[in-house]
Parts: sequence; structure tokens; C-alpha cells
Amino acid sequence: MNIIERLQWRYATKKFDDTQIITETKIEVLKHAFNLTATSYGLQPVKLLLIKDKVLQHELVSHSMNQQQVGQASHVLVFCIVDTVDEAYVEAYFNRIQRIRNTPEEILNGFKNYLIDDFKSKAQVEIDTWATKQAYLTMGNLLTICALEAIDACPMEGFDPKAYDEKLGLAEKGLKSVLVMPIGYRAEDDMFSSLKKVRKTIKDSVIELET
Repeated sequence: MNIIERLQWRYATKKFDDTQIITETKIEVLKHAFNLTATSYGLQPVKLLLIKDKVLQHELVSHSMNQQQVGQASHVLVFCIVDTVDEAYVEAYFNRIQRIRNTPEEILNGFKNYLIDDFKSKAQVEIDTWATKQAYLTMGNLLTICALEAIDACPMEGFDPKAYDEKLGLAEKGLKSVLVMPIGYRAEDDMFSSLKKVRKTIKDSVIELET
């Protein structure tokens, strides 16, 4: 299938077949795709928590507005933002640039110092909002990759972040949960799998400016 056919195929899966497990090969694809997602400044303020533990998944259902997909899915992806973007965080990024690209420090210093000063001037809520936008970018990318790999997914905002953070020990990892996405394979009796997509026409959703 081509990419448009795959995107037509995907939907927000409401019921997973809990007997089907995603192969490690496909999980590796998702991990690499996550890591390759574009983020603002290239700073990657998002981490992916990958859960494959049925007991834990079922415990998380009550913190997910009782959405059973969390317990049924092969895996549950939790998109987390880092809770600190400070001078050390920015320095670590530019150290990676130097190590990987061999870019001279004098070329990088201007932009590096700008970012350090910029993040110092921001309130924590501003940094969290910025980082959360990057989490949405990564989820959007993984939704497409899942479609290409014939993996079903259900993007979710409907969960209790504080309960997830406590249950998963995220504060100790310097993280905060912002999005959840169960992944796996649709159940044969998921009625939503056969419903037609409801979308605006291309004419109503795309504006083209031409010379």
C-alpha cells in the first residue's frame, strides 16, 4: 500500500487483540523513528517510556479514564518531557554536535549562548509548554510510522498525568508524562475499524497561495 492508503487504514483503535504482540524488530523501528523525530532546536526534550507489562498496564487503566486499550495493547508508549532544560542540558547538546560533526566550538558558541540565556529567562511553565509541543510532534510521527508498519495505535490525552508519574516513578527520572499511546493489533470485533473516516474535503482543509 502507499502512504495515503496506510493513513486511510489507520484509526484510533478502541479495542486491541490482547493475544497479539508486536515483534521486537518492529519495536526497534518505532524506537529509532522516535529518536529521529524533528524537535525545536534539535534539543529532544522528550523521552519515550515503553511499557510491556500486562500487570502494570491493567493497573494504569484506572488512571486512563478506564480506557481498556491500555490493558489490552501489546505495548503502551508514554511520551514524557524532561523537567529541566538548563545550561547543562544545552551544553550536553552542543557537546554532541561537536563530537558527531566535529564542528569548531567558535562556530557553535553564539547559538549555544543564545539558547542558554533564552531558557534561563523562561518560566518553568513556558518550558513545559514548549517541551509538550515537541511531544506532540513525536507522537504524530510515530502514528505515521505505526500505519506504515501495520501497527494499530490509539493516541490519548485522556489520562491522569500525576497518577502516571507516581505509578511509573517519573519524578525520580526527571520526567513528566504528557501523552499516552497504546499500540498493538485491532480486535476483530472492534466496530470502529470498519467505519469510514470523517474528514473535511481537501479544498476545505488546505489553502494554497499561488503567484
